[in-house]
Amino acid sequence: MQFDRLRRRDFITLLGGAAAWPLTARAQQARMPVIGLLDAASAGERAWLVAAFRQGLSDSGYVEGRNVAIEFRWADGHYDRLPELAADLVRRQVSVIATPGTGAAGLAAKAATTTIPIVFGVGDDPVKLGLVASLNRPGGNATGVNFFASELVAKRMQLLREIVPTADRVALLINPTDRANESTRREVEAAAGGLRIIVLEASTIREVDAAFESLAREKADALFVGPGAFFSARRVQLAVLAARYNLPVVHGTRASAEAGGLMSYGSDTADAFRQVGVYTARILKGAKPADLPVLQSSKFELVINLSTARALGLTIQPGILAIADEVIE
Repeated sequence: MQFDRLRRRDFITLLGGAAAWPLTARAQQARMPVIGLLDAASAGERAWLVAAFRQGLSDSGYVEGRNVAIEFRWADGHYDRLPELAADLVRRQVSVIATPGTGAAGLAAKAATTTIPIVFGVGDDPVKLGLVASLNRPGGNATGVNFFASELVAKRMQLLREIVPTADRVALLINPTDRANESTRREVEAAAGGLRIIVLEASTIREVDAAFESLAREKADALFVGPGAFFSARRVQLAVLAARYNLPVVHGTRASAEAGGLMSYGSDTADAFRQVGVYTARILKGAKPADLPVLQSSKFELVINLSTARALGLTIQPGILAIADEVIE
């Protein structure tokens, strides 16, 4: 009988411990800091870049599901959804909001909260955008990474002129709903150097199709694509239309050249996402955004799609191929 009482007591103890396991797990999860990741693109579009963001967190000691949680909010290319998505993260009371991919997402987060820390990734000047007071002393609740999508416009235009030396009329495709494209227009016109610039706008799939029809009527010799998540997401559509209209297209991201664009020159986007992850981790450890200077990307890459060049009847000079970080055969 004494043995039975011992067994019964052990069983009750074991049962009580098992019942406590889920409660313990829930308590740990409740104490876990939560990152709100806000982006203008879609989950599928950003999967490889989110992996780089997670790598930055991991390098700093944070692993999703173990000691940090991530709440994702995707605008799926609809920039007008960003303010509500940002407000939702604020209501969720996340520990920090990360906007690694677009200035529009950073601005939406900045408008939604003055207290929750924000770590952005932007291609435009974050001071001009109003995200920070200065690069060295951001002030306020935001800091992040500037990956120079706009500042590299002049170099991209130079490469376009060297690769398509006969070009006289260059079209610029910008997204009017993305504020980063405002400076792109000015930069392209400043770097035109005698070229005629034809400005076209598109923020939907149909408008991209219509833009190429306009390019044909205007007899454009090449196309310069503005920065932003929307055009990155439409890179296959852009490549298909460029092939149909026999048009050289220059982009700012590697993925667009890999999809069939003639050339891309810009910052290493994956490294920028990783750096945003590192800064997010620093804030989780107690650093204040106002005290973290805005990082500036130092990794740039030139990708040439030689297969596309051949299809367009273009000959890429050996000197350009020699400086390319990658040549797609």
